[in-house]
Amino acid sequence: MSEERLIEIESRLAYQDHTLNELNDVVTQQQATIMKLERLCLSMAERVSSLQEAFSEGENGDEKPPHY
Repeated sequence: MSEERLIEIESRLAYQDHTLNELNDVVTQQQATIMKLERLCLSMAERVSSLQEAFSEGENGDEKPPHY
């Protein structure tokens, strides 16, 4: 194998290593964002559920208003 060919292969490997590390950083950041959004979504779902419960408890559909 010629020296030029070996240098080309080493250069490609170094570039691929660099690209792989960059992609790993991006995936790590995306995973952190996904986890944050999942927690936020769960929190919002719990708040909506508690508001629905509070609304249904405070509402008496069969009861006539006091002015009748």
